[in-house]
Amino acid sequence: MEETISLQDLFKTLKKRLGMIALLTILAITIAGVVSFLVLTPIYESSTQILVNQEKTDATQAINQNIQADLQLINTYSVIIKSPAILDQVQNELNLDMTVEELNQKITVDTAENSQVVNVTVQDEDPAQAVDIANMTASVFETEIKNLMNVDNVSVLSPAVLKDNPSPVAPNPILNMAIAAVIGLMLGVGIAFLVEYLDTTIKNDQDIEDILGIPLLGIISPIQEKADLQEQATKTSRRKAG
Repeated sequence: MEETISLQDLFKTLKKRLGMIALLTILAITIAGVVSFLVLTPIYESSTQILVNQEKTDATQAINQNIQADLQLINTYSVIIKSPAILDQVQNELNLDMTVEELNQKITVDTAENSQVVNVTVQDEDPAQAVDIANMTASVFETEIKNLMNVDNVSVLSPAVLKDNPSPVAPNPILNMAIAAVIGLMLGVGIAFLVEYLDTTIKNDQDIEDILGIPLLGIISPIQEKADLQEQATKTSRRKAG
């Protein structure tokens, strides 16, 4: 016979294991908070913007060809910015205690759609160093692109600036704790149903009806024989003592 679980049974199980579910949820939130605030190293972010000026073209060229050429040029510049030709000089100028590969991983280059602006974003554990790397990368690129591609259509639009009280972009303790709360809640509910499913002991008369599927006709009261014998023995001992 297939077992069916009603919605009432589900709520009954959740209510029965509510303490365990709450404990696991609180434990997960606490662990996430401790790791976010005390273990993970804060990461700061700084950005600079580079403007790629549109070169003059013949009026006979199709507009879509011009747009495509501009996009390819900007994509090329994005690759050059993170190339060793640029990052080697950035590393030497700032005397950074890291390899070019490590410096490359700290830098992100992106462009807005249909825009001639290139954003150079740097993430580092030191906010001041993040600003220095962003500005130096833009400066070196502006200088070296003239030699690499024989063009003079790049300028720094907005340099990175160190704020008075910079805030880290990672980790995000609130987000981490919220995710941990959801995971802890799901884990607690899952364990609650697993424990309930594995628990086959009979605790009351309702369990007997549920397991056997027949109505309960009567209940035998607990036999007090042992307690009566102990009470009688106590009285006898008192009489002899008297």
